[in-house]
Amino acid sequence: MGWPPFRIGYHARLRMDAGSLLGGGAMRFAKAVLTVFCIIASMCDPSNAQQAPRKVGILINGSPSPLFDSIKKNLLSDFAERGYLEGRDIVIEPRFAESKLERLPGLASELVGANVDVILALGGPAAVASQKATSTIPVIFAIVTDPVALKLVASMEKPGGNVTGLTNLDPQQASNQLKILKEALPGIKRVAILSDQTIPGADERGLAPIDRANEAAAKALGLEPQIVKVKSADDLETAIAGMAKEGAEALLVLEVPVPWSNRKRVGELAMKNRLPAMFPGGQADAGGVITYGANVADTWREFATFADKIFKGAKPGDLPVGVVTRRELIFNLQAARAVGVEIPSELLKRADKIVQ
Repeated sequence: MGWPPFRIGYHARLRMDAGSLLGGGAMRFAKAVLTVFCIIASMCDPSNAQQAPRKVGILINGSPSPLFDSIKKNLLSDFAERGYLEGRDIVIEPRFAESKLERLPGLASELVGANVDVILALGGPAAVASQKATSTIPVIFAIVTDPVALKLVASMEKPGGNVTGLTNLDPQQASNQLKILKEALPGIKRVAILSDQTIPGADERGLAPIDRANEAAAKALGLEPQIVKVKSADDLETAIAGMAKEGAEALLVLEVPVPWSNRKRVGELAMKNRLPAMFPGGQADAGGVITYGANVADTWREFATFADKIFKGAKPGDLPVGVVTRRELIFNLQAARAVGVEIPSELLKRADKIVQ
């Protein structure tokens, strides 16, 4: 028959002999072993391995609260829109200073030790603490009035380093707030301004840039500013009672750590002392008569945008600092009635929201 047919027959005979030697069960066992080896090889292939969820650290001056829960929910929704699901793609690692700013450096170091992939820092002190804790982990900040002055970034256009984020910087913020306050309370002369002793950049009088901006804006509008700075929540009751005793007719609360973290307490004390209070944007829950400024929820939405770009390979130092431009005006008529104030109807027409 010739050489090739003989070879074919020979191999066929070998296969038959192997089958008879092994038996049907043994053959099935051999196939199962081969399948297991294939699965293991597949699992060892890096292209088939599922990436561990990225850790998103959050550092915040305040405490756990319904407001934070709401903001976190919106943040997760914004991440989900970009394809990142909680548990599968990202996990949130929050740290709260609970209004004790001296805790921020330690909490920032905790996040670094937890090997987070990015730190979201809310507020200037949290951002500064995060920057000092790491030079490699990306830091994204928000609610920072002047990131250049705080030396968080080299410039707004080219931050450099590992830090970028969002600023609510508005050179006209102080003037616009006080104009609204004066229009809401015609005839007022003396306005108390609640600030924070821990803000960096204070001059020889102890006034930080934000204090000086509001002082100048008040004087330009013919108002007498009474700047009161607190160091902790323990100072609030005495400070606000003192404002009323010294003749303040209204209270402007600045967007700084201690008042922000204790806004509800500030609102309660202002009402107790019958001081119509004006709060920054995003603080309508504080119970003030007026809220004006950037909405905090809007700034948190942009966190996901920055983080997405960084996860895809962008360097924080190459991402320009974003500026929150939308401002929100809210009136709380219930709070107004409680302190004996009636908001002019023309001003109410300009409101984005009215709380009855």
